[in-house]
Amino acid sequence: MTQTQTDQARSTQASARFTVPAKHPMVTVLGSGDSLLRVIEKSFPSTDIHVRGNEITATGETAEVELVQRLFDEMMLVLRTGQPLTEDAVERSIAMLRDADGGAQETPAEVLTQNILSNRGRTIRPKTLNQKRYVDAIDKHTVVFGIGPAGTGKTYLAMAKAVQALQSKQVTRIILTRPAVEAGERLGFLPGTLYEKIDPYLRPLYDALHDMLDPDSIPRLMAAGTIEVAPLAYMRGRTLNDAFIILDEAQNTNPEQMKMFLTRLGFDSKIVITGDVTQVDLPGGTRSGLRQVQEILEGVEDVHFSRLTSTDVVRHKLVGRIVDAYQRYDDSHGTTDGSDRK
Repeated sequence: MTQTQTDQARSTQASARFTVPAKHPMVTVLGSGDSLLRVIEKSFPSTDIHVRGNEITATGETAEVELVQRLFDEMMLVLRTGQPLTEDAVERSIAMLRDADGGAQETPAEVLTQNILSNRGRTIRPKTLNQKRYVDAIDKHTVVFGIGPAGTGKTYLAMAKAVQALQSKQVTRIILTRPAVEAGERLGFLPGTLYEKIDPYLRPLYDALHDMLDPDSIPRLMAAGTIEVAPLAYMRGRTLNDAFIILDEAQNTNPEQMKMFLTRLGFDSKIVITGDVTQVDLPGGTRSGLRQVQEILEGVEDVHFSRLTSTDVVRHKLVGRIVDAYQRYDDSHGTTDGSDRK
């Protein structure tokens, strides 16, 4: 290496020192058994990170060292709220900081400390930047579409916002619906009572409600009509006022059903429509109403489309990789809406 090359290499090197306040034990910053530190070191392989006492030093390329410095700043902001840090939260923080170079305005601390709903000692929060933007869009718009693959929290977060709206008296009722496609919404031929017939198709919505409300209160709220869970076919002919309305699995609506549902919107109501256009269960040749509505309503005032991706999956890490693998398969085989598979 010439002297000029050596000087250039040195000019790109930097060092930073971060002191952890005494009120925060180092284990809260580094993780049990240094698990969080290992996540950071793996994400910044070209940066040397050393810990001595309550001081952390980072040496390496200037841009990477600056990112490490910002990461520890964000970690401290999260810890100051009393929220513990996890390996997943640190990984997502690093991803958000790298995305910030692409123009993202929100910081990891803003995303990870935004509380939507608390119940029985458990707090529901967005975990990714796109999830935060989705939640914010629900606050700002009357009709919001949450479109993305399985595990991105689109339905769960919408339901948390619905319960929040009910508890703060922004609405007087919650209406949860989804198309019972597997039964063709012709429920009469199925055995059992009405509730026994529709229960398998609505069970995921009940499960989410039990996470967010006292389970003992749910039957009372449903008996009073404060919470309604019903197949999409039951929405026809109604006007839904003063309600927070969620249509789940909207990829399984046909265009006529989607139009019918959207025109149920009444005064002082809010609609959130969630779905995954790669998981269409409609009969062959039937176009998904969720796919078509993007072409029709994109750009309409007070209608917002939030699109989540595999990076927003908050289930097992493998789920995100599975989603990506299926997307690559669809791209290579010329399929775009998943209508050729179930």
